[in-house]
Amino acid sequence: MTQPTAGGNNRPSGCIVVVMPRVTRGFVGRRPRDSRLPPGQYDAGDQWPVLTAERAPHLDTDRWTFRIEGLVEREVEWTWDEIGALPRERWDGDIHCVTTWSKFGMRWSGIPVDDLLEAAGPLPRARFVVAHSHSGYTTNLPLADVTGGRAWLAFDAQGGPLTREHGGPARLLVPHLYFWKSVKWVAGLRVLAEDEPGFWERNGYHDRGDPWREQRFQGD
Repeated sequence: MTQPTAGGNNRPSGCIVVVMPRVTRGFVGRRPRDSRLPPGQYDAGDQWPVLTAERAPHLDTDRWTFRIEGLVEREVEWTWDEIGALPRERWDGDIHCVTTWSKFGMRWSGIPVDDLLEAAGPLPRARFVVAHSHSGYTTNLPLADVTGGRAWLAFDAQGGPLTREHGGPARLLVPHLYFWKSVKWVAGLRVLAEDEPGFWERNGYHDRGDPWREQRFQGD
C-alpha cells in the first residue's frame, strides 16, 4: 500500500527515507596518524627547525674539552683530539622537540655515553647527571637515561659534521626524550646522587621529558 506525498511522489507506507550526504570527488577520509609520532607532535618532513634559548657560540676545537666530574672514581677530561680518537658508532632514528615537531629517520654518529662514563666510574650512589654546555646551559637527566645504549656524544648528523646552529662541534644525543635534553655545544656531565633541575626545568619544563607520555611541563 502506498500513500501520496507532497509533490505527487509515492513511497511505501512506513518506509524511512535516508538522504545520503554529498561526497566530494576524491574524498577518502582522514589520513591515518603515523605510528612514529608521539602524542601532540607533527612530522617536520625535510626541515630541521633551529630553536635555542641562546645565541650559538663559536667554539674553537683547539680549546674544546669534554669533562665528567662529580660522584665518580676519577674525574676525566678529553681534548678534541683525544675524544676524536675514541671509537664511534652510528644511531639511526627519530627525534622529537617539545615545541611539537618530530623528524624521522635521522642518521647520527658519536661516542656512546656508556663508554665515557666507564672511563670515569660513577660511584654506587650516583643516580642523576647534569649536562652542561660551553655556553652555560644545563639540563638534568636520570643516569638511567644516558646509559644502557640510550645516549651519545654526537659529532655528525645526516652524513656530515654537526653545524654550529645544531649544536656543533659536539652535542649530547638522548633521542628517546624531548630534544631539549640533548644539550647543544655540550661541555660535560656532572654526576649526582640527587636530582638538580636545569635551565628549562627551573622554568616550568618537565624534569624527565618523555615524548610518548607527553611530559612537556611540570605536572604532565
